[in-house]
Amino acid sequence: MRLDKLLANMGFGTRKEVKQLLKQKAVTVDGEVVKDASMHVNPEEQYVSVYGERVQYTEFIYLMMNKPPGVISATEDMVDKTVIDLLDPLAQHFKPFPVGRLDKDTEGLLLITNDGQLAHNLLSPKKHVPKTYYAKINGIVTEDDIEAFKQGVELDDGYFTKPGYLKILQSGLQSEIELTISEGKFHQVKRMFEARNKKVTYLKRLSMGTLTLDEQLELGDYRELTSEELGALKNIE
Repeated sequence: MRLDKLLANMGFGTRKEVKQLLKQKAVTVDGEVVKDASMHVNPEEQYVSVYGERVQYTEFIYLMMNKPPGVISATEDMVDKTVIDLLDPLAQHFKPFPVGRLDKDTEGLLLITNDGQLAHNLLSPKKHVPKTYYAKINGIVTEDDIEAFKQGVELDDGYFTKPGYLKILQSGLQSEIELTISEGKFHQVKRMFEARNKKVTYLKRLSMGTLTLDEQLELGDYRELTSEELGALKNIE
């Protein structure tokens, strides 16, 4: 990889700005000052540094976000703030995107990456990757709802969902539940309860496949996945 491309990819500026760093003798490769922007380097085998700090080459970025309400799951929008807007400039430099979507008013786990293959695997209908949600429901959720969800329910457009696994945490006029589904139809959780004449008043995603929301993350915060979390995601078959 060309040295200027490596440094630009890692957020050290544009190609033009990188050339200025080289002129300032700020860049070394294996301890030697380098001024040639076209020099080819192997960042995994060679020690590249800027102002004495090693450049850790990363091709992909994997972030877990606790998505806040009021923010949309998109890379850009002319009206609303997006989850990408919440990232720092270095993370944005990798041009990541949200894997799947959460509704604007929904909170919780959102994976953000620039790894298209991983995103495809997690979203592929053939994979049946489970997603678990916590919700507050306006209405009494019953055992009949559990059985109905287990069979699949008919949505307002005539689509029959795949089985959903419903757990009642608290039953009453304002019920609390957990629901695990393996699809991601538009507003699916809300529409499944509407099919049972009930209304979702609060929705939060807790997990996606093997990835579980880090409850230490405040709304709007994010962190990189651990090697264990990433390895488990990549092993989903």
